[in-house]
Amino acid sequence: MTAEGFLEGRRLQMARGVLLQCIMGGYPPARFYGSDDGDLALVPDPAQIHRLPWSKQPRALAICDAHELTGESSNLSTRGQLKAVITRYKALGLDPVVATELEFFVFAPNTDPTHPFQPPVGLDGRREDGHSAFSVSSNNGLRPFFTEVYECMAALGLPRDTFMHEMGISQFEINLLHGDPLLLADQTFLFKHLLKEVALKHGLTVVCMAKPLAHTPGSSMHIHQSIVEVYTGRNVFSDEAGQPTATFRHFIAGQQTCMADFTALFAPNVNSYQRLCHPFASPNNACWSHDNRAAGLRIPASSPVARRVENRLPGADANPYLAIAASLAAGLYGIEHKLEPSEPIQGEFEVPDNLSLPCTLHAALERLKRSQLAKELFGKEFIEGYIASKSMELTSFYDEITPWERRVLAAQA
Repeated sequence: MTAEGFLEGRRLQMARGVLLQCIMGGYPPARFYGSDDGDLALVPDPAQIHRLPWSKQPRALAICDAHELTGESSNLSTRGQLKAVITRYKALGLDPVVATELEFFVFAPNTDPTHPFQPPVGLDGRREDGHSAFSVSSNNGLRPFFTEVYECMAALGLPRDTFMHEMGISQFEINLLHGDPLLLADQTFLFKHLLKEVALKHGLTVVCMAKPLAHTPGSSMHIHQSIVEVYTGRNVFSDEAGQPTATFRHFIAGQQTCMADFTALFAPNVNSYQRLCHPFASPNNACWSHDNRAAGLRIPASSPVARRVENRLPGADANPYLAIAASLAAGLYGIEHKLEPSEPIQGEFEVPDNLSLPCTLHAALERLKRSQLAKELFGKEFIEGYIASKSMELTSFYDEITPWERRVLAAQA
C-alpha cells in the first residue's frame, strides 16, 4: 500500500484463504478456511516496521498479525499460534527464550531447474568443490555480498552472533542471538527475506531448501530453547546448585512425546526428508543426549545459567513461527503433564521404535492427521487446513516423473 495510506491507518484486508495458499499458488477447498472466504485484517506490529535498506526506491516492510474482522487473532496465522503459546507460558509465570541457527546455500543463478545448483565462480575462476568448511578465505568472491548482508542486518536491527562457512559446498550458517521467541521468529523471517533480496542484487541465488544438493549436508534451522521466570529471570532448567531440574526433564519429555506428531510442522516439504534420510548430523529421531549431534534433542555443553534444549529436527525450509511454536508447545505439554523423558543416549546408538520419526512427508501428514494432541494444542481448523494445503503440494510432486526414474527405471523389463 502507499506510505500515505499506511500512515493514515487505512485498514488492509486480505482473503482468509491466502493463509492456506500452497507453495505452487493454489488453494485447498474453501471449507478449510470458511466457505465464504471472507476477509482478514492485517494489523501491523509497530515494533516490526522496517525501511528496506537494499531498495533504491524508498520502501518499507511491516510484519502484521492476521486478525478476524471481529478482532481476535486468526487461528490460521502461524504468528498468532506462536503468540498463543507464549501467552500460555506467561500464565505460569514463565518466559520461553529461544535462538535460531539458520543454514543456507549461496549459488550461481539457476535458470534451468532440471540442472543441479552450482556454487558461484570464485576469484580464481573456479567453483568451490567442498573443501572450504569453516574457512576464513574470501576466495569464493562472496565478500561484497556478505558485506551488504551485514550492513542490511544492522539497518534492520538484526543482531548476529557468529557467521561461518558450513560443511556443504557454498553453505553458510548464522547464529542469531537468543531472546523472545516472537522476536526471534520475526528476525529469522526478516533475515531469510534479506538474504534473497541482497543476493539478487549481486547476481547470486540464496537457497533455503532443506537439501538442495545430493551427497552434501542439508540446511537446518536448529532451535535452542530455555525458560526463565518472569520476575527473576532465573533459568528454571537449573536449580540453585546448578543441577538439572524436574522442569528440565519434563520439557525434554514433552518434546519427545510430540515430535513424531509434529514432524510435518518441522519438516514441511517433500525435500525436507531428503535432509533427514541422509543425516549428516540431521537426526530424524526423538532421542536426547548431552552434546551428541546424532540425537534429535541435544543438550549443548554450557554453564547452568545457559542450560538449554536444542531441537535439531527443523530444516531451513521450516516456517520459523510455526516451528518455534510447535517446539515450545511440546515442551510446555511435558511441563504441564509432568512427563518423564527416556534415558539419555551417548556415542553410537540405535533409535528405539518409539523414538523414531516419520521419514516421508506422506507419513508425517498421516501422523499429524491422526494426532488429537496437535488439534488440542493448535486447534482443529489450523491442523486440518495445514494438512489440506500440504497434501496438495505432495500430490503436485507425485504428478511429476523425476530424472532418476527415467534414467534408472526406463530400461527395466
